[in-house]
Amino acid sequence: MQFDHAGIATDDAAALAELFVDLCGVSLAHEEVFDGMRVVFLDCGNGYLELLEPEADGTIARYLDEHGPGIHHLAFETDDAAAALDRARELGIGLVDEEPRPGAWGHEVAFLHPKDTGGVLVEFVEH
Repeated sequence: MQFDHAGIATDDAAALAELFVDLCGVSLAHEEVFDGMRVVFLDCGNGYLELLEPEADGTIARYLDEHGPGIHHLAFETDDAAAALDRARELGIGLVDEEPRPGAWGHEVAFLHPKDTGGVLVEFVEH
């Protein structure tokens, strides 16, 4: 397993993407509207920044209302998201998703509950 991306909740993905492109020299890798949010992936060379802007009421809109903009989750690439969930279960880690589900960019994803991962929402990503 390796680091894949950091998900960042924002009210303005275009402006934040422009900032990171100018500040860090990253490049736009992918953009889509998915599950009620605009999702922008910036290629950092050794992983991505995933900018999440709500387009409708939903998870990211609620997150922004409660916490404001900032890091929402950390994602780790795996060859087998179902097996990664099984391993988390064996370790007694609470699951947000009982099985992988469709995610942005056509990936399968699954989340772990932050109460068992040091307060960090962890995502498994199967490309």
